[in-house]
Amino acid sequence: MEDEISPESRDLGRALCIITGASKGFGRTLAFQLSCLLKPRSVLMLVARTTEQLNQVKEDIITLYGGQNQLEVRCVQADLEKKDGVEKMVQAAKETSVSDMDHLLLINNAGALDFVIALQKKASLGDVSRFALTFTDPAEVNRYLSLNVSGALSLTAGVLQAFPRRLGLRRSVVNISSLCALKPFPSWVLYCTGKAARDMMFRVLAAEEPDVRVLSYAPGPLDTDMQLQARRSSGDLQLRRSFCSMFSEGQLISCEESGAKLIKLLLDDDFLSGAHLDFYEL
Repeated sequence: MEDEISPESRDLGRALCIITGASKGFGRTLAFQLSCLLKPRSVLMLVARTTEQLNQVKEDIITLYGGQNQLEVRCVQADLEKKDGVEKMVQAAKETSVSDMDHLLLINNAGALDFVIALQKKASLGDVSRFALTFTDPAEVNRYLSLNVSGALSLTAGVLQAFPRRLGLRRSVVNISSLCALKPFPSWVLYCTGKAARDMMFRVLAAEEPDVRVLSYAPGPLDTDMQLQARRSSGDLQLRRSFCSMFSEGQLISCEESGAKLIKLLLDDDFLSGAHLDFYEL
């Protein structure tokens, strides 16, 4: 298959690779796929809100890859909605020691519908069962955006400041985006707004920091807990039916297949910095 990772001897360098939202779903899959493409003595930093799931991912990666390439895997439990969570993550990155590091890779995957699922019992934050005219509480909207937009910007800025431009250091930032950044989905007002804001935020970053390789990658409709929640809770009936049809007809994409396309983009490194690229365009 053309979207499989090529067996040729390409890698992502001796890197500090940071993945947010790494405890499950797409982030977890990327952690495994990237692990075997980092040079010896690289550091893979996994970030999420839940410690137990993170530690399990770490143990599984070390079992599979850690010994053969001397990969150091670190877990950081942090709530990126909050200032202290962002500061904790940035400080953990600063404390890493990667000798002769030639690549800093930050993958902003946290947030999105994972946050909806975590708080669905409260039926408040990022509720895809509701329509735009029901969001009359600014605090509710701000809380969603603080994770998905403010947190991503603050974390990215902090990490790039901690590892400034220098000769021989490649710096890459990936924003896990969505078709929702470009197209309105009824009853998904917060999600679409957050994704659109993030895309523009990273386009601005690419314009301001020409040495930083910036990519917004839309992984397609993944077969994850997020999709399950979308099928169950989307307030727009037509949208819910569309998701259910995709599931029943086997049209959802596996995390592994989509992750392979993202990694090929990173290995080829010939995309326009700041671009929004979709799984179906590759």
